Amino acid sequence: MIQEYQLRVLPEIAANEQRLKEYLSEEKGINPRNINATRILKRSIDARQRTIFVNLKVQVYINEMPKDDEYEHTIYNKVEGKPQVIVVGAGPGGLFAALRLIELGLRPVIVERGKDVRERKKDLAQISREHTINPESNYSFGEGGAGAYSDGKLYTRSKKRGNVDKIFNVFCQHGASTAILADAHPHIGTDKLPRVIENMRNTIIECGGEVHFETRMDALIIENNEIKGIETNTGKTFLGPVILATGHSARDVYRWLAANDVTIEAKGIAVGVRLEHPAMLIDQIQYHNKNGRGKYLPAAEYSFVTQAEGRGVYSFCMCPGGFIVPAASGPEQVVVNGMSPSNRGSRWSNSGMVVEIQSEDLISGEWRMENGELAAQQNEQLLALNPSLSNSQLSTLNSQLLPVLHFQEELERQCWLQGGRRQTAPAQRMADFTRKKLSYDLPESSYAPGLISSPLHFWMPEFISKRLSLGFQQFGRSSHGFLTNEAVMIGVETRTSSPVRIIRDKETLQHVTVRGLFPCGEGAGYAGGIVSAGVDGERCAEAVANYLNHSPKHISR
Repeated sequence: MIQEYQLRVLPEIAANEQRLKEYLSEEKGINPRNINATRILKRSIDARQRTIFVNLKVQVYINEMPKDDEYEHTIYNKVEGKPQVIVVGAGPGGLFAALRLIELGLRPVIVERGKDVRERKKDLAQISREHTINPESNYSFGEGGAGAYSDGKLYTRSKKRGNVDKIFNVFCQHGASTAILADAHPHIGTDKLPRVIENMRNTIIECGGEVHFETRMDALIIENNEIKGIETNTGKTFLGPVILATGHSARDVYRWLAANDVTIEAKGIAVGVRLEHPAMLIDQIQYHNKNGRGKYLPAAEYSFVTQAEGRGVYSFCMCPGGFIVPAASGPEQVVVNGMSPSNRGSRWSNSGMVVEIQSEDLISGEWRMENGELAAQQNEQLLALNPSLSNSQLSTLNSQLLPVLHFQEELERQCWLQGGRRQTAPAQRMADFTRKKLSYDLPESSYAPGLISSPLHFWMPEFISKRLSLGFQQFGRSSHGFLTNEAVMIGVETRTSSPVRIIRDKETLQHVTVRGLFPCGEGAGYAGGIVSAGVDGERCAEAVANYLNHSPKHISR
């Protein structure tokens, strides 16, 4: 017999199966010798009161054993000789698109500009050791995308968009812990995710798909407003409809689309800093205990959101027991991000603390880029992609389509200058920032390349720094002890999302003017994390299958 129970138990009971069986025996009157196994279906922590409880949904196996796996299997059949679909990018959007294509009997060909997930690791180490960045292999580019070495958090609010449970089950099928199926805030961990990604790639190859690393898409092949394929930096051409899942840092893709009249639009992003506290302090605050989390609770999380002068200020990508990493993807950039290992066991906890930025903030004059040299460089980049662009076209592209991208670039460059033209990051103690004081020393930090004291309140644009300061003060009032000089702000967090949206039809998911092009995931402006990108990848694969089924040339094959 299998019974399900909703339980509210102390952490020490939730953490130990034997203690849980004893509790079930006492509370539900079940003979403990008859409980053969338990399976946690849902788990969440209630830390609203001084006494912490764990809410569990438990499946109890009485006088029998589980006969099935904890996750649902997906069957992937061979697709050699099937119609070919080009997937640009091997992040979560691209990988889940490829796997879904296989389910649908189509053959994915993945083109990834970076290296495989293991080789990436060597280039990441060079960023911290040598302060050198490989523009094709870094925290943003390479197999697994920006999420592979940025935590592996699986939080999402996009459950209405598609089958989130399917994404979790596919991860489990490829080696992720089944705990992600139960946890309210599931997390794979940056130490475990690479193996899962490798297994997904192996599935794709074993089924007859292809994966090409160090192969960058340089141009789309478009004839009569329809995709024929792509050209790459290797000189090789790949033919077929295209799922464009290039990630939010592929600025060369945005420029190519803009220069070649493939419709995009500017969109808002969020910009700010990484805020790092001692993990013990966050544990003390969130768990209402001077001793912190104790033996049975995980590193504490937090989530803050408020309004300041008409814009949202909020925490983003919170990494309890994690590290801050250098996430630049090119020269003359300092960008920071956060990640956590699976055990979330570091001495620090960090989060992005960001301010909502709309394109009109930049167009209306609150911010102007007055660097003529950079403006000329931007024109040069666009002309290299399309020499026939007129001055008026260049002006339109730069002022209406790409202002948020330019803002990102300039802020990252300013951060690089403030950091001493290295990957050393400018930083300021949190309370000092709100008081507009220079921090004469800085606390120990997880950021490996090192910190340099800098007046972020002075050189960051005022419409960001002022709102951040107001937000911090509000968070300090709602969570006593949070606003402290024990915390350090590290600049800058700019890669929260894509600065443009590659516009697609809501029904067909095809680009609005180019048939056979399927903008996908975070880079296209339709996702915000690993899970939502995976869901969007599956949706785009289904849209490609529908496109091929209704295309005359493919029907006749």
